[in-house]
Amino acid sequence: MKSARTLAIILLIPFTVLTAYAVMQVGYIGIFDYHRHSPAGWQVFADLVIALVLVLLWLVPHAKKSGRNPWPWVVLTLLLGSFGPLVYLVLAGKQPLDE
Repeated sequence: MKSARTLAIILLIPFTVLTAYAVMQVGYIGIFDYHRHSPAGWQVFADLVIALVLVLLWLVPHAKKSGRNPWPWVVLTLLLGSFGPLVYLVLAGKQPLDE
């Protein structure tokens, strides 16, 4: 689906800029550290983890059906969060996403 790829590109560009700015300001660990100081931060972090697990539940079978190795995307998602699924969608090309 071309619109999913286009949307992924549109999201990836400003998200990359925002992430680079955040990492320059507080470092990679600082992004996680910020969330440990309050229950609100715990909730946001837990929500991110749940959302990414749900995305991976779709991404892994989709990658296998498409003949792609899912593990690079799983590792990228675990290390860099939303970058994994966004890059997967950008590079999916013309493969249908509803499989």
